[in-house]
Amino acid sequence: MSGAAQADRATVAIVDDHEAVRLGLRAACRDAGYDVVAETADVPELLAALAASERQYCDVVVLDLSLGDGSSVTENVRSILATGSAVLVHSIADRVAAVREALAAGAAGVIPKASPMASVIAAIATVARGEALNNVEWASAIEADREFAKAQLGRREHDVLHLYASGLPLKLVAAQLGIAHSTAREYLDRIRAKYVEVGRPAPTKVDLLRRAVEDGILPGLDGDGGDARR
Repeated sequence: MSGAAQADRATVAIVDDHEAVRLGLRAACRDAGYDVVAETADVPELLAALAASERQYCDVVVLDLSLGDGSSVTENVRSILATGSAVLVHSIADRVAAVREALAAGAAGVIPKASPMASVIAAIATVARGEALNNVEWASAIEADREFAKAQLGRREHDVLHLYASGLPLKLVAAQLGIAHSTAREYLDRIRAKYVEVGRPAPTKVDLLRRAVEDGILPGLDGDGGDARR
């Protein structure tokens, strides 16, 4: 990791019920310059560790897809997302149905447990930047389920769309997210391009509002209130 990157160290947590996996990931993440803030066997233990920490979230949680405590994939992913942390699923690649469930719940991507550690570290870096992870496992899960004919937005793109479609001017969206107006515009252009790619263009702000509602980024609108936020 470069000196500039190390000056702004990404924080990582690991949730896996196999101690050997946790130890291996912890060592690799630390070698790569990440700050490992927690390593736990289940999500409740992670949430307790984050709640007790100064930040109360981390940049990326590497989450085992199938934990031995009987918890559901959706429950685990959503509980972690509620802390403000992004989720990278660490999975046995043949569990496509569970991978789809994790992606539907909001995971930023999936990396197989059989992947070289360098690929896992690269995936963590991608998610830490607020980007969605696009790889073969992600693509196969989406291809197997027509429900995923939705734009796959990175975390920052999701945040921009949520605020902008809620009615904020782009200048205020940028200010709230702590980014430049030009950067917010770039994210918005990427969002529109992604909706075009899946055959659901959104050229106007009202169209973006509808897409945000359709994809669960914003709650549904009341009756005939669809154009109220023009």
